[in-house]
Amino acid sequence: MSAAVPGGPGDTTGVTDPAGGVEVAGTAGVVDAAGTAGGVGPAGAVDAAGDAADAAVAAAVVAGIPRQPGPETAGPPAGVRRAGPAGLAGRAVAVFTGRVLGRYQAATVRIGFGLVWLAYLLREWPNRRLLYGDTSPWSADLAQRLLADNGALTVLPWFGGRLWFELVYHLAVLAALAVLLGWRTRASTVLFLVTVLSLQNRNVFLGDGGDNIVHLMAVYLVFTRCAEVWSLDARRGGSGRGGVPLWSLLGGLLLVCQLGGFAGTSLAWTTPGFPYVGWAPLFWGLWAVAGLWWLAGRLAPEGETRAVLDALATMVHNCAMLVIAVEVVLIYATAGWYKVQGSRWQDGTALYYPLHLDYFTPWPGLSGLVGGALLPVFLISYGTVLLQVGFPFTLVDRRVKNALLVVMMAEHVGIAVLLGLPVFSLAMIAADAVFLPTAALCWVGARVARIRPRRAALS
Repeated sequence: MSAAVPGGPGDTTGVTDPAGGVEVAGTAGVVDAAGTAGGVGPAGAVDAAGDAADAAVAAAVVAGIPRQPGPETAGPPAGVRRAGPAGLAGRAVAVFTGRVLGRYQAATVRIGFGLVWLAYLLREWPNRRLLYGDTSPWSADLAQRLLADNGALTVLPWFGGRLWFELVYHLAVLAALAVLLGWRTRASTVLFLVTVLSLQNRNVFLGDGGDNIVHLMAVYLVFTRCAEVWSLDARRGGSGRGGVPLWSLLGGLLLVCQLGGFAGTSLAWTTPGFPYVGWAPLFWGLWAVAGLWWLAGRLAPEGETRAVLDALATMVHNCAMLVIAVEVVLIYATAGWYKVQGSRWQDGTALYYPLHLDYFTPWPGLSGLVGGALLPVFLISYGTVLLQVGFPFTLVDRRVKNALLVVMMAEHVGIAVLLGLPVFSLAMIAADAVFLPTAALCWVGARVARIRPRRAALS
């Protein structure tokens, strides 16, 4: 995206110093003039000693003249980094606002959580009414009482009935598919957020821990530029013409929901408790920014307004990626330190008990094989604690962090198979992707991109 301005704090290219060039040229001119005036005698012979002396005097004079900072020479020379905290802060700000950090990681997180939510909705499609609909044991009245207390967002109580529920559920499937493919990501991530919150807040007693991660990441993805690569948006570029009709349609729907009176307090502008800001400012703000972005790109694509919007979007994206990384670190750190305090984790027998519960044994034979041996149970129990407690400290070393990521992802695959928690495991693997090295992601992307030409050649 935006590159550092040449000569700015983030520029590392070899830019010559204009002021220094003027000094050298001036020195040469003085030396040349002095040599020409004093080096030719009446007989036409060149006085080499006189030239050398005059050159030394001229160089000393020029070097003794203090440099006067002007419009071109104010501050440090171009290409020279400032020393100290001010220079470091300037370079950090330039990178943070002028460079989209973690583009491939953001795309991987988007694809991962779109796939997780889509797989969950399709798996539970036969049971959707029992889980979230009109036949759920957690009735709509009970859900309304809880929503009145916590003020959570869900659109299911707006109309009620099976038809409205079916519409919201299948809209959630389409939103997850759009996020997975990266189609109209600015709009689809917002719909993804609304549908995730609507279904999960309808029945908060469902889930295996992975629902909480999907809940959080659905909020963070709205603020990322997660369609820069590996998306239909990136493939389409700026040639799409459906953005304005979609923007107008969503604005009209939001206006109807805001003024219709059926949304209740879901689209309130303020809330009585923290953070004292409702969902309406967020949705209207996102809608207005999308319109302003399109207008600036149409009227002045190279103008200052578009540049400012691009820098703000880049900064928000980088902040969101930082929050995602911190969230993953907190998940592992808190889980590890809580395990340290448990007696079953301290004696190395914690894994034994879930492997002998019917609820966590989708493959009884495999669970019995692993749980019947003391050494694997002991090693996995202690290894899990060490991995989770030590993961935040490995971030200072890239190689150790990458090796540990492989081990942790393998552990989540084992949890999905042994304990029957696929949604939780896939959600954690998708969240771990924020720390994957860019080179590895590009390598995987290049290998996947080669599959299509091969198929086309074979056909």
